[in-house]
Amino acid sequence: MLQKIQETADFLRTKISTNPKTGIILGTGLGNLVTQITDKTEIPYQTIPNFPVSTVEGHSGKLIVGKLGNVDVLAMQGRFHYYEGYDMKDVTFPVRVMKALGIDTLLVSNASGGVDPNFEIGDLMIITDHINLFPEHPLRGKNFPELGTRFPDMSDAYSKELIEKARQIAAKHKIKVVEGVYVGTTGPTFETPAEYRYFRAIGGDAVGMSTVPEVIVANHAGIRCFGISIITDLGVPGKIVEVSHEEVQQIGNSVQPLMTLIMKELIN
Repeated sequence: MLQKIQETADFLRTKISTNPKTGIILGTGLGNLVTQITDKTEIPYQTIPNFPVSTVEGHSGKLIVGKLGNVDVLAMQGRFHYYEGYDMKDVTFPVRVMKALGIDTLLVSNASGGVDPNFEIGDLMIITDHINLFPEHPLRGKNFPELGTRFPDMSDAYSKELIEKARQIAAKHKIKVVEGVYVGTTGPTFETPAEYRYFRAIGGDAVGMSTVPEVIVANHAGIRCFGISIITDLGVPGKIVEVSHEEVQQIGNSVQPLMTLIMKELIN
C-alpha cells in the first residue's frame, strides 16, 4: 500500500505545478463547485495509476487541481463508495494520496437523508460528528506508522474551528444551515422507515452512504476535516416519500450555489 500511495503521488506531481494544502471531495450532484475553480488541470481517474474508477451516475470521475478564489486546491469530482464493490482501502486511497501530496485540510460534501424532524428537503447540514455503521473499518489490518497512529483519536473528527467559521459565513450571507450527526451506512438501498427510526434513535440527524470512511482515514493521517450534507430526502415519519437517485441529484443541484459559497469562503 505504501508503494502504491507513493507511485500515485509521484505521478500526480508530474501533472501538478502547485502545492495545494486543501483537498475537496464532492459527492452526488455536487460536482458543480469545480466550475468555480480557475487555472485548472483535470486528470481523469482512469489515467491515474492505482486509482479506482467511479461507477456512479452523477460522479464524473476527475481529479481537478487549480485555484478556488486565491487558494490552491485539489478536488475530487466524484468519490468511491463501499457499495460499488470496493474495499475500504480503495474507497479511502485518494485521501492517503492527498496526504502524500501535502494536503492538511479536507472538505467533504454529500447528499443525505434527514432523520431529524426539524429538517426540510434542501437544508444544508454542517456535520458535527458521525456514527460509523459500515461493516468494514478503513483502518482494519496492519497499521503503518508512516500513515498514522494505531488508535487515532476521533473526538474532534470534524474541526470545531472550521465549523465555527462556516457558521459565521452562513450567518453573514443569511444562508440557513442546520447541524447534526451523520450516520454512514453501506447502501446502496435507500432506507426503510424502520431503519430511519433506528438511525434517529441512536443519535443520528442524517444518513448517507459515504464520507465516514474518508474522514476516519483523514483523521488517522492528521488532516483536519469539515463536512457538509445537502438534505435531499426525509426519513421522518409522515414525511417519507419514495425517492430516486435522479431526484437526489436534482435537489443537490438546486442547493449547490449556497454550499459552494460557504465552501469557497471557508477555503479562503
